[in-house]
Amino acid sequence: MTDYEQTRASFALDVPERFNYTRDVIDAWAASDPDKLALIAVADDGHTAQRLSFADLSRRADRAAAFLSSLGVAPGDRLFVMLPRVVEWYDVLLGAFKIGAVPMPATTQLQPNDIAYRIERSQAIVAITDPDGAAKVNTTRERCPDLAHLITTGEPDGDWRSLRDGMDRAGDSVEAHDTAADDLLLIYFTSGTTGHPKMVPHTHASYGIGHQITARFWHDLRPDDVHWTVSDTGWAKAAWGKLFGQWSIGSAVLMWNPQGKPDFGVMAGMIGEHGVTTFCAPPTIYRALVQLDLSQYDFSGLRHCTAAGEPLNPETFTAWKDATGTEVHDGYGQTETVNIIANFRCLPIKPGSMGKPVPGVELAVVDSDLAELEPGNEGQIAVRVKPERPVGLFSGYWQDDEANAESFRGDWYLTGDRAHVDEDGYFWFVSRDDDIIISAGYRIGPFEVESAIIEHPAVAETAVIGVRDSERGQVVKAFVVLAADHSASDDLATEIQDHVKTVTAPYKYPRYVEFADELPKTVSGKVRRVELREREGVEDAGAQR
Repeated sequence: MTDYEQTRASFALDVPERFNYTRDVIDAWAASDPDKLALIAVADDGHTAQRLSFADLSRRADRAAAFLSSLGVAPGDRLFVMLPRVVEWYDVLLGAFKIGAVPMPATTQLQPNDIAYRIERSQAIVAITDPDGAAKVNTTRERCPDLAHLITTGEPDGDWRSLRDGMDRAGDSVEAHDTAADDLLLIYFTSGTTGHPKMVPHTHASYGIGHQITARFWHDLRPDDVHWTVSDTGWAKAAWGKLFGQWSIGSAVLMWNPQGKPDFGVMAGMIGEHGVTTFCAPPTIYRALVQLDLSQYDFSGLRHCTAAGEPLNPETFTAWKDATGTEVHDGYGQTETVNIIANFRCLPIKPGSMGKPVPGVELAVVDSDLAELEPGNEGQIAVRVKPERPVGLFSGYWQDDEANAESFRGDWYLTGDRAHVDEDGYFWFVSRDDDIIISAGYRIGPFEVESAIIEHPAVAETAVIGVRDSERGQVVKAFVVLAADHSASDDLATEIQDHVKTVTAPYKYPRYVEFADELPKTVSGKVRRVELREREGVEDAGAQR
C-alpha cells in the first residue's frame, strides 16, 4: 500500500460463495508452485529446522483429513486441539479445515478444569494433544461424555490413537468438503480476563479470507518474505501470523518451539540465521530483546516489524529502531476480528498510537449512547456492522445471547476497549473498560503511567492498577520488574515516582510501588491487571510514598 486514503476508498475483499481454506489456498499453491517454501519449523535450540513446501503441507493435510474422516469426523464436528508449536498442529488444522470439521486450538498451559470446560461447552468429539496433554485430558473423561476419539502425537496408549500411525495408514486420498464461505472454520476461547472464556467462532471467510488484511497491509508481506509471528498456538495471534493471511499471499512462516521460557539471545539470533524478513511480537518480547546487546546480532535482512497485544511504549520503539534500523508498526485487533487498526509503512508512525483503521473496516469511537465522538474524546472502539458487515469480523459468540446483546448494539460491534482519536485520525489506546483508574475525579489510563515508568533505565516491565483510597477513591499502584543489574530499594521506588512526575501529569504518579519478579500474563502475553487487582484485594496497597 502506497496511498492510504486511495486504498481505503477502493479496497474490497472478494468473497466467493464457496470457499475452503485448505483447498483454495494450500492446495492451490501446491498445484501452481509445489516447491515454494511455506514453513520453517525450528526446534528448541533455535538452529535445527524442518523446511516444508506447500506441496508438503498439502500432502500432510490430506493424510490428516483422511485419518479424521476414517474415524467418522464430519463437517461441523468440533475438535479440541492442544499442541505446542510443532508441525502436527498444522497437519491437524489444515486437515480438519479440508473436511469441514472445526478445530478449537488451545494453549498447552491449560489445566484439567480448563480443558473439561472447553470440551463440555463445545461438545467436542475429538481431543488431539501430546503425551503431556493426554495425561490432563484423562482426568476429565467423566465430565466429557461427547468425547469419542483421543489422538496423541506420541505413541498409542490405551484409548489414545497415534496421529502419526493414523496418518500413515489413512493415505492421502480425500476430497475437500465444499464448504460455504460462511461455514465455520475454527473456534477460539477468549483469554477471559473475567468469568468463563467465551467461544469465538470464525468462518472460512472471516479468518480464511479476512486475514489477507492483516498480512497485506499491516505485516506488509510479499510472496518472497519469511514472516515470524511470536505466538503460542493456543492464541488467536497464531491464526493472525502463522496460518492464514501469510499463506494467502505466498509468504513463508517461521515457527519456533522453545521448551520453557524462551532464551531471548537465541531468539534474536534466529532472525538472521533463518532469513526472517518480517517480525511480529508482543511488546513484552520487544522489551526483553532491547535489554540485550543487539549489536552482536544480524538484522540486515529484517525489513518490517509489527507489535500487538497492548500498545508499544515509545522508549522501546526507539531502542529497537536504533538497534535494528526497523520501526515497529503497532497494530490492534481482537480474537473476534482480524487486524482492524494499524500503523502502515506509507504513513508516519506516532509512537504509542495504534495507528489508523485498516482498509475494508469502518471504525469509530462512541459513547455509551453509541454516538460517534469528536477527536480527543475518549470512548469505546466500535466496528460498524451495518449496512455491511466487514469480512474479518467473527460470527457472534457461540450460543451466548447475553454476550452478543452486549457486544452488538445498533449499527456497531463494541470491542470493550477504550480509546480516543486525534485530529489526524490516529487511534490512541486508553484501556479496557474495566482498567480505568478514577482518582480524585481524574480518569487515568494505566498505559500512560506504564509508558512513563518504562522509560526509567532500571525498569524492564511494569503494570499499573488502581487501589482503594479513602481520600481519593483510588490511587495508582505500580508493579515493577527490574532490569538486570538493578536491585529493589525504597530509594529506587522514590526515584521511579519522581521520574513519572517529570514525564507525565503529576497526579498520575504511582503512590505505591511494588517490585516483582514477574507479572501475571495471559497466554498471549498481555498483562493480567485483573489478577493484580484480585491479588491486592483492593484494600491493602502496602506503604504509601
